[in-house]
Amino acid sequence: MSDLLEVSNLHMHFPVRRNLLIQRHSEVIRAVDGVDLRVAAGESLGLVGESGCGKSTTGRLVTRLLEPTGGSIRFDGVDITHASKSKLRATRQHLQMIFQDPYNSLNPRHTVGTLVETPMALNGINPPQGRRKRVQELLETVGLNPEHYNRYPNEFSGGQRQRIGIARALALRPKLIVADEPVSALDVSIQAQVVNLLQQLQRDFGIAFLFIAHDLAVVRHFSQRIAVMYLGKVVETGDREAVHSRPTHPYTQALLSAVPEPDPDAARGRERIRLTGEVPSPLDPPSGCHFRTRCWKATELCAEQEPPLVRVGGGDPDHRTACHFPDIGSRPLV
Repeated sequence: MSDLLEVSNLHMHFPVRRNLLIQRHSEVIRAVDGVDLRVAAGESLGLVGESGCGKSTTGRLVTRLLEPTGGSIRFDGVDITHASKSKLRATRQHLQMIFQDPYNSLNPRHTVGTLVETPMALNGINPPQGRRKRVQELLETVGLNPEHYNRYPNEFSGGQRQRIGIARALALRPKLIVADEPVSALDVSIQAQVVNLLQQLQRDFGIAFLFIAHDLAVVRHFSQRIAVMYLGKVVETGDREAVHSRPTHPYTQALLSAVPEPDPDAARGRERIRLTGEVPSPLDPPSGCHFRTRCWKATELCAEQEPPLVRVGGGDPDHRTACHFPDIGSRPLV
């Protein structure tokens, strides 16, 4: 499969102004600090990590809702890193986003029909059967009543609102959807329904996904490949089974050890890894390996040199980790 999305050495630095009276930005928040990602056509890549690691910022950079500080973004063979709004219009027909909060991402003053129809109107798309009919088909596709065309968002539950957001993302028949924690704001009973819906849409329409989440269980269920982020950097990436059964980075091992195990017998033999200390500030990240201040393997080498994201041994040729002392022979944690 050819790569639909290629992200190389991506950076996003937000300037910080200490004094409101002085217009000088002497410091920056390194929200995204050299990220490499790729997503093939029809594939799902799960991007996971703790809150504040930069995964949502990465999603907004990919969709060009933010202008990157450095690096490159290629979508469908076209460099969109610093593309103008006019040039991005054609790209955005094939690159859509589902937002985390289904309450704030929908304008309460517009009907469901208007919300889903707007992308088509902005891009001059006129389906043969008409936009209204197309919207009703999309509502039915995501499990809503087509007759709800004239209703307003406040008449729907959180799960139904997220389905409206999904229908809006599907309106232009995209090749890639960036789903920014699409189920984290929903009740647990509804999360599985929405994830299963996204999986069905991926199978039916061949859509690729960049699926952003902090819940490793959800990511494993949905994504073929996983990338783990920590403090603005990708620290491990690979096939979901390789990452889950043979995690090589200490941070990945700690995350997986915290995933609830439904089988009591399996859980009994698994040790929880408890990280000490707080996540360092992206204003002043540690030298060398960003994870070293919380890592039980850290040495002077970790403080002096930043470990590159390199291939590790195993069955998955794309299994890579950024650690000077990867646990090549780690036992399964899940």
